[in-house]
Amino acid sequence: MTTEEILEGKVILIDKPLKWSSFQAVNKLKYALINELKLPKKFKIGHAGTLDPLASGLLIICTGKFTKRITEIQAQTKEYTGTIVLGATTPSYDLETEVDATFPITHISEALILETTKQFIGEIDQKPPVFSAIKKDGKRLYESARAGIEVEIQARKTTIHEFEITRIELPEVDFRVTCSKGTYIRSLAFDFGLALQSGGHLSALRRTKIGNYDVVNAISPDAFEKSLQNEK
Repeated sequence: MTTEEILEGKVILIDKPLKWSSFQAVNKLKYALINELKLPKKFKIGHAGTLDPLASGLLIICTGKFTKRITEIQAQTKEYTGTIVLGATTPSYDLETEVDATFPITHISEALILETTKQFIGEIDQKPPVFSAIKKDGKRLYESARAGIEVEIQARKTTIHEFEITRIELPEVDFRVTCSKGTYIRSLAFDFGLALQSGGHLSALRRTKIGNYDVVNAISPDAFEKSLQNEK
């Protein structure tokens, strides 16, 4: 990888570690490229779709002229795998916040779980989590949520192409989902629990694909930095 290639434009597939923000991952690459390839500090670099700190997996980073492709890449179908815990909800719909309510799960069978997934295939109405980066009245929703301010959130259209259950070991349910841009898997976990007449929240999430880009071809930010040092 040369300075010229980076400045001209490159798509870099990163496997974002758990608890890293997408911003941290981009910064790690940015300063590795500046330090190892002596790139100018203001060269173009950005990511095609945020991943929450509590999610791992595919983060596509574009440099140079390829930053113009970010919108196009973000619009492609995404695939996720993860785990939903049934019988409990959290305000953030994941493990960022503590459990705020519990519900029975004794009535939930494998057949009911598999049948309920069908309700979520196709175009659905989905409300983003209150703990999200969406802006309302100039303020990010998570800022209002952390301040204890209630905000009315409008549902938006999203599309679930596939919703496959891969393991059932109650209260845990593993899944694989392919979906359109703008889908919140945390909201899907919450809504799935509701549809089962119980509760649900996300305990693990991994993005595995964006369009034809696959996490199997991605490397960690640290491995990327080491590869630059080795090339040197």
